[in-house]
Amino acid sequence: MASSTVTNSSQASAPATTLDHASNPPTKGLAIGKLGLWGSTVIGVASTAPLFSLAATLGYVVIAVGAQAPVAFILAFVPMLFTAFAYRELNNDVPDCGTVFTWATKAFGPRTGWMAGWSIAVAGVLVMANLSEIASIYLLGLIGDGSLADNRVIVTVFGCLIIAVMTWVSLRGVEIGERMQQVLLAIQYLAMAAFVIGCLVGYFTGNAPDPTAVSVDWFNPFLADGTGMVQAILLALFIYWGWDTCLALTEETKDPRRTPGRAAMLSTVLLLVTYVGVTVVAMMYAGVGDSGAGLANEEHADDVFSGLAGMAMGPLGWFLVIAVAVSALSSSQTTILPTARGTFAMGIYKALPARFANVHASSKTPTFSTTLIGVVAIVYYAGMNFVSTSVLADSVLSIGLAIAFFYGIASFACIWYFRRNLFDTWRHALYRFVFPLIGGVFMAWAFVQSAIDMANPDYGYSQLAGIGSAFLIGVGSLVLGVVLMFVWALFPASRDFFQKRSLNRDTEVLAPE
Repeated sequence: MASSTVTNSSQASAPATTLDHASNPPTKGLAIGKLGLWGSTVIGVASTAPLFSLAATLGYVVIAVGAQAPVAFILAFVPMLFTAFAYRELNNDVPDCGTVFTWATKAFGPRTGWMAGWSIAVAGVLVMANLSEIASIYLLGLIGDGSLADNRVIVTVFGCLIIAVMTWVSLRGVEIGERMQQVLLAIQYLAMAAFVIGCLVGYFTGNAPDPTAVSVDWFNPFLADGTGMVQAILLALFIYWGWDTCLALTEETKDPRRTPGRAAMLSTVLLLVTYVGVTVVAMMYAGVGDSGAGLANEEHADDVFSGLAGMAMGPLGWFLVIAVAVSALSSSQTTILPTARGTFAMGIYKALPARFANVHASSKTPTFSTTLIGVVAIVYYAGMNFVSTSVLADSVLSIGLAIAFFYGIASFACIWYFRRNLFDTWRHALYRFVFPLIGGVFMAWAFVQSAIDMANPDYGYSQLAGIGSAFLIGVGSLVLGVVLMFVWALFPASRDFFQKRSLNRDTEVLAPE
């Protein structure tokens, strides 16, 4: 394969990175071996914003299925676990920060790979806008009488500042980000632990607003309405998204062929325990009624913890509120990591202009990719606030389409990439065929069902020409990717990629052992 040079941008330029493997070990110029299993797992869990995700989803899941909420979270976990198996198998063989972009290109070709990379970038930008909005509102609400949180201009400016600061942290290096995430994740879990203890004390002392004994029925999906269970699973499915961040940092992790995959599995299991455990305890304390403190009360479905924090934790209720903001803040930084490294890998393999492959000489982080993602997120967030907060909210709802899209591609890519030895052993049959197939089919269903739901004009907060805005944004963003892909294909610099010279099945991965 012909070599191509990747320029590193910084005040003191680092040595050029090369794709010629004849005499040099493969490398992209990223920091090597900085993360261990613990750090990688922390980043994977933090990326999901567990406390905020549960606060924003639990109420709607209970409204959809009532007392069967715990089993809804379990059922949503299963296809996500199977998808994580596909990620692990692919990463063991192709440890590359481009993750689904790289794997899909090797399995299906450049156009499928390009669209996988684009969908990851779209999901990242959209969710960063939402996370910065939430963090801004929560933090401003703690100042004075909380009236600053009602000022859209101040909220927007502060939200943009949050994105800018998190982008700066990401540029400083992955180790700094890891240390910060350990602190922020500890705050989230301390707050959740305090909440759980408060709920249990209230339940056993009889001071809970609606003490409800745990029942086996909570874990029986057949007792729930079928349509409601489908809605609940779709809601619960996407709050597991984010664990794959540790795979995007594979080249910056010790033992890149094994540690990221193990961290991904640990992250998903920890999330399952967190979501189901907190859900069960909250139901024991508040019940599933649709009034008062009941979890099915639509008045506080957007954030079930805001109403329960003071009741369960007394004067420490403010800590849980702060922790929700910390959760959104934490995830906004970790979201930048996989998004920027995805576009960075696309630049390395010439799926995007060479500038995307720039690396800082000292911090060893992608400079242009990280900065651009932050700038685009700020522009999008500020622009949507200027256009309509309803459209901004619908753009958040549309993220599910992009997530299901690239998770589905990853699952099917696993099967096709390993097609020659799927049945060599029982382990290969399970982890490279059966589990990825189930995960891929489920993700395909989730994509189609979500698209159908979003197209309903009553879905979300706004509509255009009788079609839900969430559908238009979700599908429109993917269609925009198709257009941009063909536009880039017109440039001579893209030929190596689209003609399968810079990245194909036989291309050596650029991760050091």
